[in-house]
Amino acid sequence: MKQICNPYLPLCEYIPDGEPHVFGGRLYIFGSHDRENGDEFCELDYVCYSADACDLTEWRYEGVIYRKDQDPDNPDGSLCLYAPDVCMGPDGRYYLYYCLKFCDFISVAVCDTPSGRYEYYGKAAYPDGRLLSENLPYDPAVLVEDDKVYLYYGFAPTTLQIPRYRGAEMPGGSVVELEADMRTVKRGPYVVLPSSVYGTGTSFEGHEYFEAPSIRKIGELYYLVYSSVHAHELCYAVSRDPMGGFVFGGVIVSNGDIGYEGRKTEDRLMAIGNNHGGLVCVKDQWYIFYHRHTHTNAYNRQGCAEPVFLYENGRIEQVTITSSGLNNGPLAGQGTYPAVICCNLTDGHMPMMPSKGRGNEAADFPNITDRDGERFLTGIKDGTRIGYKYIELSAAAGIRVTYRGHATGTLLIGSEKELKFSIPILPAEDWTDAETEVRFAEERELYFVYQGAGHMEMLSFTFFQ
Repeated sequence: MKQICNPYLPLCEYIPDGEPHVFGGRLYIFGSHDRENGDEFCELDYVCYSADACDLTEWRYEGVIYRKDQDPDNPDGSLCLYAPDVCMGPDGRYYLYYCLKFCDFISVAVCDTPSGRYEYYGKAAYPDGRLLSENLPYDPAVLVEDDKVYLYYGFAPTTLQIPRYRGAEMPGGSVVELEADMRTVKRGPYVVLPSSVYGTGTSFEGHEYFEAPSIRKIGELYYLVYSSVHAHELCYAVSRDPMGGFVFGGVIVSNGDIGYEGRKTEDRLMAIGNNHGGLVCVKDQWYIFYHRHTHTNAYNRQGCAEPVFLYENGRIEQVTITSSGLNNGPLAGQGTYPAVICCNLTDGHMPMMPSKGRGNEAADFPNITDRDGERFLTGIKDGTRIGYKYIELSAAAGIRVTYRGHATGTLLIGSEKELKFSIPILPAEDWTDAETEVRFAEERELYFVYQGAGHMEMLSFTFFQ
C-alpha cells in the first residue's frame, strides 16, 4: 500500500522553508537545508526533491542544485544559504533567488531545468548598479505573471535582539517589480505587509509581518503567505493588486496548532519555532507546506504539508497539523510506523525552540532526536502525550510499541477524548516490544500517554490484526 506521511521526505532529511511549485507535471520542493543535529540554520547546500503530480507518495531526490561556494561573495562556503524561491522566467529558464547569511542583498542563479545545476547570475539591483538593500532584503519570493516579474522580501525582527539590526528601519514585507532580465528593479520597493511597529490600527494588528513571504495568484486574487510576529504561524493576506492593497486574511497553520479551534499559546501541542512555507495546487487540491521543529533547538527543521480549502469568498480556514499530511486521507491502521511521525508531542509545557547557540541541551521535555542512524522520541516522562492524526483504526486488533529506557509505569492508548487501553512499561536497556489488544470503532486519532516514573524512549508502533 502506497502512503505518505509527515514529514514527507526521508527522516534523515531536513529541508525547511519549503516553497512548492509544479513545473511540467512534477511538484518540486525548494527550501533551505539544515544539517541533522546541526549548530545553526541552513548549514548545507541547496538540494531539491520532486514528486509526480499524480502521485505524491513518492519523492525523488534530485541532488544538489546550488552550492554555497558558487556565490562569488562566498568562495569559502562559510556563509549559509537562507530560504530561497524558484520561478520560471518569461524566457523559459528557471531562476533561483536567495540570500547569504547576514548579507543585505538578494542574489540570483539560473538554470535551464527546475532541478538542474544552477549557475550564479547576479544580484537584484537598480539600473544604476546600486543593490536593492532597503527594508532588510531576506526571504525572497517571486511571481511571474505573463511578462511581469514581482519580487517580495523582507525581515522585521522587531521583537528579537539582533545586534546587527539594532536601530535599523524595519517597515515590513516589501515588493519590487523587476525587468525581464529578472534582476533589475523596475519600480518599488513598496511596503505591503506592516511590521509590528506599523501594524497598529490595520487589519494585521496582532499578526503583523515578521519574515518568510510566499506569493501565489489564485483566480483574480494575490495571496501573500507570511510568518507573523508569533513566528510559529503562517498567515495570509489578499489583494487584487500585486504591488499593494493587501489586507489580512487569517492564519493557515501553526506548527504548534496554536489558534486551531481556539487553542491558546500555553496549550501548544508541539515545541514551536519559526515557520516558512507556501501554497500549491495539485490535481485541484490545495496544500500548505510548512516545517516542524525537532531535537532541542531551532536548527533541525523538517518539511510537512497539509491539505487546505479555499472557500468561494476567498477565505482559507486554519488547518490542524497531522501525521497523514499529503496522504489525502487517514493512514492505514496496519503495519509499522516510526514514532517520530507524531503531530502532537507535549508534556504540557513545550518550549519555543531557541536560535542562539545550541540551547536547550539539558532541557527536560519530550523531543524528536537521532542516534546511530535511528530517529526516535526521547524525554518521555509522566504525563507526556503523543498524538497521531489521522489513522484508520477500526481494522486494528492490537498495537505493539517498541521502546526502551529507565521507566516503570503504564502507556495508555486511545483517542484524544478517551484512553481505553494500556501497556505496562518496565525498564529496558535495549529496544523492547510490548503490546495490547485494542478495539476501535470510528476513531481516527491515536494517542499514547505515559504515566509513571522515569523516562522512556519510543522507536515505533505496529498494528496487528
